[in-house]
Amino acid sequence: MNTLGFIGTGGMGSGMAGNLLKAGYKLVVNDLRREQARGLESQGAVFKETPKAVAESCEMVLSMLPYNQAVHAVGLGQGGLHEATGGAKLWVDFSSIDKKTIVGVNAELSKKGWTVLDGSAGGVEEAAAAGTLSLWISGSKQLFDQHQPVFKAMGSKILHVGELGNAKLVKNAMAMFAAVQHLSLAEICSWLKKGGLTEETFRTILKSSQQDSVAIDRIMEIVVSRKYKPRKSWMPKDVGFGLDMAREMEVPMPFVALAYQMFSIAQAAGMDGYEATGIACNVYDLITGQKKGV
Repeated sequence: MNTLGFIGTGGMGSGMAGNLLKAGYKLVVNDLRREQARGLESQGAVFKETPKAVAESCEMVLSMLPYNQAVHAVGLGQGGLHEATGGAKLWVDFSSIDKKTIVGVNAELSKKGWTVLDGSAGGVEEAAAAGTLSLWISGSKQLFDQHQPVFKAMGSKILHVGELGNAKLVKNAMAMFAAVQHLSLAEICSWLKKGGLTEETFRTILKSSQQDSVAIDRIMEIVVSRKYKPRKSWMPKDVGFGLDMAREMEVPMPFVALAYQMFSIAQAAGMDGYEATGIACNVYDLITGQKKGV
């Protein structure tokens, strides 16, 4: 396989696509905002005006898109993959969306001879650029095994997670778990600080305890430094998808629901323009009176 297509060249997508170029693949790209693809074009990628044109110019299409509607449009909209008359018939979508959307799009595309693999990526933009993402992929195990070189160009930990749609569930699950984790650590640190124990001391305690992990220490590093990286956090969106599915499945999730409400408080107060740790700390500063919203 020599030529790949990549649709959605924002922060995550551009890093993933860039690593495919570094691995020696020829690349055709598409994004609604042409300027987002300029960096990849400067590295040798060829821009195409529609998903249809991307599919007709490559052997496999990959995508990283922001919303359910975007995935539906790429697959089934005007100029979408379903209109392609040749080229690729395999689509691997890494978008952070819900399971229902990818399963529904696959059902329609399969009528046109397409096969869809459903993927999710664990990690932030820096990990995407470094090629160290965790990639969870579901759908055909045979195709998963066959295209390992492509996946290994973008991620360092790659796992097949079963039937189509499961990768979206995994992404939502990881977001829900992380949301509760971020907010619980911010809450405990707020309480300890009031009692006279610093965040730095608590970080040291955690590092010497059974609760120590890379993820927890990364959160605590940011809590201690108070250096919040400005960025749009997709965590509230992914948590919302998980809660929507939980309601349909009639599965109660009180802790996750509360975490989602805390993110909503940050959004309403204008304190959500950071990565998740910054949002969590800001919302606790707000509710404890240490900071005022806009």
